[in-house]
Amino acid sequence: MRTNMDFSPLFRSSVGFDRVLDLLENASRIQSIDNWPPYDIVREGDDAYRITMAIAGFSPEEITLTYKPNLLLVSGAKGGKDEGNYLHRGIAKGAFERRFELADFVEVANASLENGLLTIELKRELPEQMKPRRIEIGTGTTQQPQGEPKQIEGQKQAA
Repeated sequence: MRTNMDFSPLFRSSVGFDRVLDLLENASRIQSIDNWPPYDIVREGDDAYRITMAIAGFSPEEITLTYKPNLLLVSGAKGGKDEGNYLHRGIAKGAFERRFELADFVEVANASLENGLLTIELKRELPEQMKPRRIEIGTGTTQQPQGEPKQIEGQKQAA
């Protein structure tokens, strides 16, 4: 049983979390779950992830990876005509599109296709100004230099 949650109180009392709240709202609206192609998401470290998708029968030319900020789109389409008179068709040959919402500063580091598995390596690279750093603490008793007081305004000229 799915219940709709009202996120409006969070919008009123938070600043800068719009993207997260939008993701929560969109996730609650998803009706159908598409389960093809199957995939795994693995966390390989604090800042490294791997997505593995089973896309047997697709060549690298038939797969498109598109990276936009905070979004990875994986799509594939088989080219060519169907040949043969199938009695049963169990191998998926249709087009697919899978979207992955990415956190801030997560980028695609590498992608490879081997033995029918598409592997996408993701890495979070924080900008230097976002990394933790030590802040020196002053004593709070800064002394003014003796002598002339500080001048706040420029020199006044006689009219």
